[in-house]
Amino acid sequence: MKESAKAKRIQRHQRRSRNQSKLNLVSLMDIFTILVFFLMVNSNSDVQILNQNNEVKLPLSSAEEFPKDTLSLAITQDDVLVGGRPILKLEQLRSFKGEVEPALKAELNYQASKSLQQEFPLGRPITIVADRELPYEVLKVIMTTCVEAGYASISLAVTAQTQQGA
Repeated sequence: MKESAKAKRIQRHQRRSRNQSKLNLVSLMDIFTILVFFLMVNSNSDVQILNQNNEVKLPLSSAEEFPKDTLSLAITQDDVLVGGRPILKLEQLRSFKGEVEPALKAELNYQASKSLQQEFPLGRPITIVADRELPYEVLKVIMTTCVEAGYASISLAVTAQTQQGA
């Protein structure tokens, strides 16, 4: 039996409409990949989180210079941490009577040997994250030990003071 022209036209139209319903996901994935890379590159990286421990209350400062990414030495209520690893108890450091603490110096020397960076003319950089109530005698022992281990460029972590009324 012979089909009419109208029946052929309807079949052609149905075939065309079936093929058009597919969505091309490759180009859509390309667009989202470019968008993700764009957002990663242009993200705001001005904020640095040095103190992740809520026990440590940093001193306030009006300094406007952002800290550089350096080795972090943190003093919590109980421990002394270098790069996030506990090295010794704070009570051991408080009872220490010398100028250079040997366990801390050994860890700092190990961290210096691990680093593949170039020589620093002013000494290796280190950031000390300590509570504002830490006694000066303890901080002095830590800083002297850092200098003896070659970390002479010492920075103290502080909290930026907000300016009110400006």
